[in-house]
Amino acid sequence: MSIKYLEEYRTPELSRPLVNRIHHVSHTPIRIMEVCGTHTVSIFRSGIRGILPKNITLLSGPGCPICVTAQQEIDAFVALADMPDIIVATFGDLIRVPGTSGSLREQKAAGKDIRVVYSTLDALDIAKNHPDKTIVFPGIGFETTAPTVAAAILTARTMGLSNFLVYSACKTVPPALDALVMDKTNRIDGFLLPGHVSVILGLKAYRPLIESAHIPCVVAGFEPADILQAIAMLVEQIEKGQACLENAYPRAVTEDGNPKARQMMADVFDTGDAHWRGIGVLPESGLRLKPAFAQFDAEAVLKPEVSHSEEPKGCGCGDVLKGLKIPPECKLYKTACTPAKPVGPCMVSSEGTCAAWYRYHG
Repeated sequence: MSIKYLEEYRTPELSRPLVNRIHHVSHTPIRIMEVCGTHTVSIFRSGIRGILPKNITLLSGPGCPICVTAQQEIDAFVALADMPDIIVATFGDLIRVPGTSGSLREQKAAGKDIRVVYSTLDALDIAKNHPDKTIVFPGIGFETTAPTVAAAILTARTMGLSNFLVYSACKTVPPALDALVMDKTNRIDGFLLPGHVSVILGLKAYRPLIESAHIPCVVAGFEPADILQAIAMLVEQIEKGQACLENAYPRAVTEDGNPKARQMMADVFDTGDAHWRGIGVLPESGLRLKPAFAQFDAEAVLKPEVSHSEEPKGCGCGDVLKGLKIPPECKLYKTACTPAKPVGPCMVSSEGTCAAWYRYHG
């Protein structure tokens, strides 16, 4: 694809015919859910909600990695930080997520060694430079970040870094889509599928969902024109009574995705049940280290004790993640819960729905 094409693709002029197309074909009430935190932020920042027909509702689903991380897992991270001779190397937003009895940020303020890193390679460098300490990396995220976690573990084994551990809380997207479709408390007419995850998984990962649930799905990129194109394709499917899988991000997403990245995950991880905030336990939706890599498994090696985990009282984050609520419908929103003092993770992460709503929604 030429640079000229990319420049033309991103110009605002493309948005006008797409918006007109959506208004022209849309007649019935339609509820579309995006399941990608980057989509959520792009939709808010570009004002897409304000230019769509009133009959189209956009729902923000479980697309924020930090937001879907279960309270028990947050509490385990906090418990690990409290152990002696431990350095927790974590992504920045995670340190602010409140656990049942504190956060990583509070542990850091109390003198625990907690360091913000920007990649798993940074955590490996810390392990290499501090052989007398045990470095724990909280592995969160979806198929986008899981390959990087797997790569770090493989690299640690090659380098002989026995002091590098990972607590894997990585999750896979397709089982969550299945659960959302099966949940009869909410109506979802179509999915705006995640771009980054789809680069890894490929289109074929979603075909079982289409066959079983018969729900319209379109993979979208991240520019406003990308998202509007995907919405237009979804609306046309829904209005025609069709249910198929379409790709509005062909410059990055293919049928097969990235086989090397998926193979790396398969080499390091087994799938198992995982707890999603707001959704519950989903079978075969979590990634756990294989027995061959048990020496790098923080959960198995350190056995952090979490006696009790409890969701923040009054927090509507779980319902927001399922599309049952919008942030203003949570009684804590903009009162007890703000970006400066978040109650739940949806107000913490830059990709969280509550944080995006707070920042961009007038």
